[in-house]
Amino acid sequence: MPGQPITMRVQKHPVSAPHGSAIYELNSFHFGPAAEKRVYIQASLHADEVPGMLVAQFLRRRLTALEAAGKLRAEIVLVPAANPIGLSQAVHGAPFGRFDLRTGANFNRAFKHVAAELKQTLEGELGDDAAANVRIIRRHARAALAGWKPADDAETLKKTLLELAIGADIVLDLHCDNEAVLHIYSGTPLAAAIAPLSALMQSHATLLTTASGGEPFDEACSRLWWELAQHFAERHPIPAACVAATIELRGERDVSEQLAEADANAILRYLTLNGMLELESADENPFPSPLCAATALEAVQPLLAPQAGVLLYRKALGERVEAGSVIAELIDPVSGESSQVRAGTAGVFFARSAFRHVLRGMNIGKIAGRTAFREGQLLSL
Repeated sequence: MPGQPITMRVQKHPVSAPHGSAIYELNSFHFGPAAEKRVYIQASLHADEVPGMLVAQFLRRRLTALEAAGKLRAEIVLVPAANPIGLSQAVHGAPFGRFDLRTGANFNRAFKHVAAELKQTLEGELGDDAAANVRIIRRHARAALAGWKPADDAETLKKTLLELAIGADIVLDLHCDNEAVLHIYSGTPLAAAIAPLSALMQSHATLLTTASGGEPFDEACSRLWWELAQHFAERHPIPAACVAATIELRGERDVSEQLAEADANAILRYLTLNGMLELESADENPFPSPLCAATALEAVQPLLAPQAGVLLYRKALGERVEAGSVIAELIDPVSGESSQVRAGTAGVFFARSAFRHVLRGMNIGKIAGRTAFREGQLLSL
């Protein structure tokens, strides 16, 4: 009825095929008016990464209150548990949500990248109006996704998530690392747009690239814009219309109400800066100073174990290190022989392994350096 307040809507999305061996369903929560402005936030695409699911609970409470107060200026879509398949998996009693047990595939890889298809279908469709071009591109992107024929439940899940997110102005994908300080992944063309988010979230490393390899979710939403802008550069204006980021909410065990509430509040402040909602005056705290400047993902040094053994860290997470600094030591439990793992670059030691006995070649940490030296597949498995 006219005059009634807008209330949150729940949409249920079937993931499983009829007569499948299991039944999976994805739930999305839609707040605010159905408007041209749109925000998409999902948690725990890697289903055993729990912090994002708790952050989503605080977001849901705040968004419900803001919606009731008429403070939302965009449609905000929240998916608090983005991987019902992974949530159902366990190995010997331990949750296992990063890889699909049926195929071994990473749930955050192989998302459909529609830019190549759109370079063809958009010929003759675009003009000189950048805003109109955005609307046309989003329509073509949705059509490209509609034509995707998933081969299994995991692909159906990926298609569903992309269909929810592809038309959004802001896309935030909430993850966590094994053990880590908070860090963010995003696109190089989005550096200025991501900087306030990095400061608000108090990111220790904000890592940018134009293509990380593996087709993760956030790039499936954002990368098409700068690739199309480059392709049509001499003919049509195309802005970077989707600001997408993967936010790594520290480590797997960093699950607390205090952290989750602070993270949710920081995300809401970022949405306020972008005109998506209005926060109460009580939330107008001084803007925090950033903890880091953005650096290239190509400058991240993975640290690999040179031998099997007991792992002892000599540097703390978040610590700034110099090239040659001893980051960790490995001790063979039988022979007592040890070896040191040293930084090959100066930077921030931002992530490490939660295991304390590792095998040779295992990744035991990451340093966000300042000078790019890698290419190709830049993400861990």
